[in-house]
Amino acid sequence: MQDIDQLDLYHLDWNDPAFAAEPWPEFAKARAKHPWLARTDAGYAVFDLRAIRELMVRDDALRPGFEGIVDIMECRGSPWGRFAQEQMIALPDREHRLLRDAFARKFTPRYANQLRPLMRETMERLLREWASDEVARIHIDFEEFASYYPVAVTAQMVGAPLEAIPGLRRSMETMGLAFSMDKARVPALDAAFEHLDAFAHDLMARRRADPRSGAEADLLDMLLEAGREHEVSDRQLADLVIFLFVAGYDTSKNVLTYMMHLMLQNPEIYARCAEDIDYCRRVVEEALRVFNPSSAFREATRDITYRDVRIPQGTMLFFNLNVAGRDPALFEAPDAFEPDRPIAAESRHVAFGLGKHMCLGQYIARAQLQEGIHLVARAMRSPSPDGAPGWRPFPGVWGIKGLPIAFTPAQPVDA
Repeated sequence: MQDIDQLDLYHLDWNDPAFAAEPWPEFAKARAKHPWLARTDAGYAVFDLRAIRELMVRDDALRPGFEGIVDIMECRGSPWGRFAQEQMIALPDREHRLLRDAFARKFTPRYANQLRPLMRETMERLLREWASDEVARIHIDFEEFASYYPVAVTAQMVGAPLEAIPGLRRSMETMGLAFSMDKARVPALDAAFEHLDAFAHDLMARRRADPRSGAEADLLDMLLEAGREHEVSDRQLADLVIFLFVAGYDTSKNVLTYMMHLMLQNPEIYARCAEDIDYCRRVVEEALRVFNPSSAFREATRDITYRDVRIPQGTMLFFNLNVAGRDPALFEAPDAFEPDRPIAAESRHVAFGLGKHMCLGQYIARAQLQEGIHLVARAMRSPSPDGAPGWRPFPGVWGIKGLPIAFTPAQPVDA
């Protein structure tokens, strides 16, 4: 047995912009030195899918390490720092269980399927605005286009006015960079959080003054009702509304953008997406295997041992869900995008996490991505690159920042 800090591990310099554009060769170097661990400036990276599956469920010894991140960012007591430490996923076990139990019954596969008409209507509206000009080829930044989709869906789920969407989007773009661990971002994070906080409190106040009922009730009504039943404070309810927007934004936007990035290289898959919504389900799952935006972080609450490595209390572990799906020990041709490939249970992607902190909104995210890529493929014909993509920082919420494409519009844009 060996202490983790005594291991000879590869150092991942994931703050280097070049790392974000092409991280997989660096993880291959890390794997050559150790089968599941690497060193970073902020702690240790766990990149092996089996290790992630076995460690992320160790809720008895590992907790979300938001306090450690806030300390790295030196922002204890700031508006965003307070939110990071008190959002649902960061709460102590008893409070976390109370909130999760109060709201989990709302986020079911059935509820996600009930939202599909809203998702289609939202994407169709965006496509009319972005993809129906009477020109031979349209040139857009697909990442910017994709960013309006999840925020518009979430806004309508809680009855927010559509005119609030641009401001919400700007704030969530900032919040999406929160866990890149760059201290210089803290003032912008505080401003973004305060905008979202004012929005959430105003939204709740307006709804309480003018409640809906029966068939008109929406997700906000359900959240407020659950809050009353379980005596959830307004502070926690507002944080939950903010969390709902933030958590649902980057997953859908970054994955939809990366799917288009993949489709530029796989036109036959893209064409099939336009014809077959059921096939889009397999496309989404394979896309989440080869890419997802997330790294999860955990702090050891006591000493634990895993595969003969002792991990002392206080150690920060970063679970690289975003690259674990390309494990060469589990997948033949792991870099190949093959929606029809068979996937065994032990090698399923972990894009939505594991254990008690598994993403509540995973069914909504899946439905949103399936409907989105289906309608995009119908409306944006023969897409091609129109410039080099940019990349977000790798730590935190990773993904493409700017994806210039050109396409031929289908006329008319419809379902």
